[in-house]
Amino acid sequence: MSFEVIFAIAWALILAVGGGLLTTIGTWYYELKKPSWQPPDWLFGPAWTIILGLGAWAFVLSWRGADSDADRTLILALYIANGVFHFLWSPLFFTVKRPDWALIEVPFLWASVLALTIMLRDFSVAASWMIVPYLVWVSFATILNWKIVQLNGPFGSMRSEA
Repeated sequence: MSFEVIFAIAWALILAVGGGLLTTIGTWYYELKKPSWQPPDWLFGPAWTIILGLGAWAFVLSWRGADSDADRTLILALYIANGVFHFLWSPLFFTVKRPDWALIEVPFLWASVLALTIMLRDFSVAASWMIVPYLVWVSFATILNWKIVQLNGPFGSMRSEA
């Protein structure tokens, strides 16, 4: 199996499995006030599976469309940066129980997804389009995160112990 396929699979699996393990939906989460337009909890798993699968496929297409080692290094750097920002959000929101901190982190995640959408276009137009659902989902999740913070007021040690 080629490097790009192995990396793409590893990237998607690490983010999917890691994100799942760091997303503990318990009493704390269920007691949060949430907007009526929040999708049902069961939708998040399938949505992320599709989004990360498309992202992995986009990596392979971009890698194969790159003409130089410098281009491949750029693609790898974009995916690694995105992976780091993607991986930070769940523990901030769910493990530390700080949706407000997750809201501060999410623009970095959003920017990393936007960078993928724009930069991959040079290597594969199809790959760039495959990232668009990720950008839309993170944009929606950002608004949802903001609304949860707005509805629930300040977070902190006193609130997280309650």
